[in-house]
Amino acid sequence: MTTTAGELHQAAVVAANRGEYGAARRLLDRAERRAADPDLIARILGTRAFVVARSGDVARGEEICLQALAVEGIGAETFAVLAGQMGSLAEHAGHLGDAERWLTRGIDALEGESKELANLVVNRSLVRMQRRQLEAASRDAQHATRLLGAVGDAADEAQAVHNEGYIALLRGELVRAMHLMARARPALEEMSPVAAGISDVDRAEVLRDAGLVTEAERLLARAADLFGAHRMPHDRAQAEFNLARSLLTHDATAAGERAAAARRRFRRQGNETWALRAESIEMRAAFLSARPDGRGRRGVPQANAVDAVASALDAAGYRNDAAGLRLSAALWRARSGVPDATPARSAPTASLDVRLLAHEVRAARAASRGRRGEALRHAASGLEALAAWRRDFGSLDLQTSTAMHGTGLMWSGLAGAVESGRPDVVFAWSERARHYSLQVVPLRPPPDPAVADELAELRMLRGDAGDARLGARVAELEAAARQRQWAGTASSAVEERVSLDQMSGALDDDTAYIGYVLTEHRLVALVATRGAATIVPLPEWSSAPPLLAGLRADVDMAASVRTGPMAAVVRIALDDRLKRLSAVLLRDPLRVAGHRRLVLTAPGALSGMPWSLLPGMRGRTFTLAGSASRWLRRRAPIEPPREVGLVVGPRVARGQEEVDAAASTWSAARTLSGPAATVDAVADLASTVDLLHIAAHGRHAVDNPLFSGLDLADGALFGYDIDRMPRLPATVVLSACEVGRSSVRWGEEAVGMTRIWLHAGTRTVIAAPVVVADDVACELLGAMHAGLSAGLPPAEALAAASADTGIVAPFQSHGAGF
Repeated sequence: MTTTAGELHQAAVVAANRGEYGAARRLLDRAERRAADPDLIARILGTRAFVVARSGDVARGEEICLQALAVEGIGAETFAVLAGQMGSLAEHAGHLGDAERWLTRGIDALEGESKELANLVVNRSLVRMQRRQLEAASRDAQHATRLLGAVGDAADEAQAVHNEGYIALLRGELVRAMHLMARARPALEEMSPVAAGISDVDRAEVLRDAGLVTEAERLLARAADLFGAHRMPHDRAQAEFNLARSLLTHDATAAGERAAAARRRFRRQGNETWALRAESIEMRAAFLSARPDGRGRRGVPQANAVDAVASALDAAGYRNDAAGLRLSAALWRARSGVPDATPARSAPTASLDVRLLAHEVRAARAASRGRRGEALRHAASGLEALAAWRRDFGSLDLQTSTAMHGTGLMWSGLAGAVESGRPDVVFAWSERARHYSLQVVPLRPPPDPAVADELAELRMLRGDAGDARLGARVAELEAAARQRQWAGTASSAVEERVSLDQMSGALDDDTAYIGYVLTEHRLVALVATRGAATIVPLPEWSSAPPLLAGLRADVDMAASVRTGPMAAVVRIALDDRLKRLSAVLLRDPLRVAGHRRLVLTAPGALSGMPWSLLPGMRGRTFTLAGSASRWLRRRAPIEPPREVGLVVGPRVARGQEEVDAAASTWSAARTLSGPAATVDAVADLASTVDLLHIAAHGRHAVDNPLFSGLDLADGALFGYDIDRMPRLPATVVLSACEVGRSSVRWGEEAVGMTRIWLHAGTRTVIAAPVVVADDVACELLGAMHAGLSAGLPPAEALAAASADTGIVAPFQSHGAGF
């Protein structure tokens, strides 16, 4: 049967939408030879224009589309489709004003409800997004979704829903953005790999803004490779542009290299506007990587070059890009002492990173003029704006990862606070940094069977880690768990920070507070006792990083090599390292604190520190608090636990002995071991006891600490499983290696298994940040229960057990340990 020109054209449209441009060209050639109707001839040309532009020649695509519009005898509907095509090509080239005008002409030419109208409205919403006309873009996206639902086009309806998600991203509504994009994803993935890749580029922007840049960059690199394989140079360059934007947050050198590659690719296609966008990222990367004297590896762009690029971006409608470039230049000049009259402001519609950059510039300029108080006010104002955005996020994952946006402002404020020499100012900024991801009290989600099923499947798949074919499903389940936690964990309240007067006034005569405050170049300790506070400089801090770098390896080796000729060598090396670290961190602060018990807060650089092993801490009761504010609000008179639960995971050599020793100190305790110690059984037990003790092997997941876990009979109990527990124990003892560790995240925040329990509502967690020998854990923690059953606070019970047994181990108290 002969294929008609119309059928060939429709097949070409399908191939083009799937990114199969070679096949589309061949079909269009055949359709063009058979077409006689003016409308069909014009539409064939319009599709050819799309294919040519997507293949990298936007200017030629526009010529072909104008040729189609000039075909005599075309109807209103065909004109509208071609006007929409011109709008898409103009948007592709970065000519946003022209794009909106063409699309509006096409929309106005159509009457009634149709797929053609819906497509034009979708494309206009995309243009308005880029112009940051978010209300108008949202109206278009919702209108398009309704139209496509009415005409029954599921694939294009999914694209419209995805676009609504992108608008939510631009508004800063990360949870809604991820939800809408995830809803649209299956239909887009089914449409074609190219459609899925285009979706991934936008999803990566959500992940980047959420601070999950590693995953975002993995998606973008994969999308760039996909577009390259399909000979889509513009889309490949856009993916590389977005990859450079993400790298700008943490690796300026790599960002500059990626941006330069994207710029060259855009210029080869004749797309000057997008080349300028890439060049603006390249320039911003140069400012970030250059030294203040301007002699960085790449140097810094000249002022006239910056102005030329920024002005061109303004003219093209990319005002947000222009503002980001101007502010990046202004920040470098302020820090380098270069006079600069550029206004440090941003539009209300600017992206969050650009608005925060304006605050950072104002703070840097004030600091360069010696106006320390003004600089601190500007830094605080920016962080308050960021905090206001983050207050709706109940998820610990989002709270810690989105802290990346405030990194520059936080460093600026901490440096200014230390330079002020005022204890109250240093404490305020220390709390601002430490309490940053703790101030939101989560409203924990109700039980969700879907979450339970997904985590159960994930446990099963992770048990078969050797099968690489399961990797895609594991990634899918992990993403689903994260998305559900983002959406399901709301904010119930915001805890305000306490002042130094409140903190020191609340300390009794036997308690001192030591807060370590790190700037880019210095570490100081603020020591507070009842009614008094002192800043203690730590001048030997510069010698600490090398000591910290090898500490964990030495501790792990000492726990593993306990007999034989190497044991003494390993022990001597570890003892020397610990002694030197103790001198740097504790010697001078303890002279002020005296022999009191201690509340410690520490920055991310000291995350995972086994404080209990330092000689200066021997025989001391101490607790590691997420923040002084959180400790002060969580402490309360300690009552002996009434209900106790004890759990033994698989393959723990002396786990049963440890649990039996603990159980012997209680009149009644419930125990789970062997096949009975499943995740669900432990979760049920945790919900009914005041004290939960788990002896199990632990795993710390660096990339996503909420997938850190405790090995139980049927797999790992993840951090995400804690949210499924309707009630939490007041005290949790984790007799497991590594789960006391935290991963340092953006803004010197840290998150790990201990933080997950504490964030969810547990008052105190006893855990170790490094490997612990089984016999050490068995004897020390078994003895600790004698103190707990006698009514001692957890931190005191742990210190008493160490004194009674003579065992010095890396177990330590986190949270409100007393």
